[in-house]
Amino acid sequence: MVSQHGAVWIQSGVVSFGFGCARPNLPGVYSRVSLCGTTPLYNRIVGGEDAPAGSWPWQASLQRFGRHVCGGSLINREWVMSAAHCFSRWVTIKKVSLGRQSLQGNNPNQVTQTVAEIILHPNYDSDTSDNDIALLRLSSPVKFTDYIRPVCLAASDSVFNNGTDSWVTGWGRIQEGVPLPFPQTLQEVEVPVLGNRQCSCLNGVGTITNNMICAGVLAGGKDSCQGDSGGPMVSQHGAVWIQSGVVSFGFGCARPNLPGVYSRVSRYQSWINSHISSDKPGFVQFTSSGLDADSSYTCPGLPAPVSTVPAITTTTTDHPSTTPSAQCKHFSVGILFQLLIRLPLEQKNVESH
Repeated sequence: MVSQHGAVWIQSGVVSFGFGCARPNLPGVYSRVSLCGTTPLYNRIVGGEDAPAGSWPWQASLQRFGRHVCGGSLINREWVMSAAHCFSRWVTIKKVSLGRQSLQGNNPNQVTQTVAEIILHPNYDSDTSDNDIALLRLSSPVKFTDYIRPVCLAASDSVFNNGTDSWVTGWGRIQEGVPLPFPQTLQEVEVPVLGNRQCSCLNGVGTITNNMICAGVLAGGKDSCQGDSGGPMVSQHGAVWIQSGVVSFGFGCARPNLPGVYSRVSRYQSWINSHISSDKPGFVQFTSSGLDADSSYTCPGLPAPVSTVPAITTTTTDHPSTTPSAQCKHFSVGILFQLLIRLPLEQKNVESH
């Protein structure tokens, strides 16, 4: 059962049962699918840093002993999606905070839930960060408000061309080594998608798999950082917001020619649905128009593109050593904005993993 919302169709129900068919006063019964990706209080401050309250109602804070560890996104009444690297035998996530505007101070719209179950992708590779995605089941369903709502997820056939406008949100560091200052208000940053071929050339050929999606400004200055891991990257499609990526890793934060790397949500529709039996998340197809410039991008060592379009050959500098720099973006605090008031960005080193 579907309903039209702006320019897109969104599934609201799954045919379940009924008493007969089309009998008077006996309506059919459907499994509810959450209406996703809507922001009733959406009111962006162009060029700003702090996200207005209610702008991103799916944003979650994963917490340990009352301390923010990673971000996440609410995908229905009972489930939150995050990054697999946020969890280890040394780190236990006990609580998820929703409707939160800042990490400190008063949060009148906040709801905190206990985590009942954590599911890591079975093929998560901590060495390569491939399949860096996880699901968290809450102890009880949350009630949707203007400040707590689920995000839509990119369906398996979604296409995000090079340059697709995207937003990343989180409470991570605002510069490498610089925590988000009091009261640690949720941050937002606008970044374009960077195609996987170019991203692989920049980050090192072989580092980017089909399960990843990249975003960033080649000049640097805008990125996610430690503390943002597991949080959402979203794009607007018609009247709804669709999550395309989960903050995963990067070489430093907001460095020139080193875009951030995210888990590609559209690759996991089947896996997500296999673990959520009722109130399925809202999967929406995102389609970019026109030719993707990345399809013809190449560099030394990158397999030739399968295309009749002449390849664009570029020369890239040696990518950074992966020994200390290819780091997960968690366990601290900040979305980066390279504004005039900011200092130059420096090396990103994760504090713990």
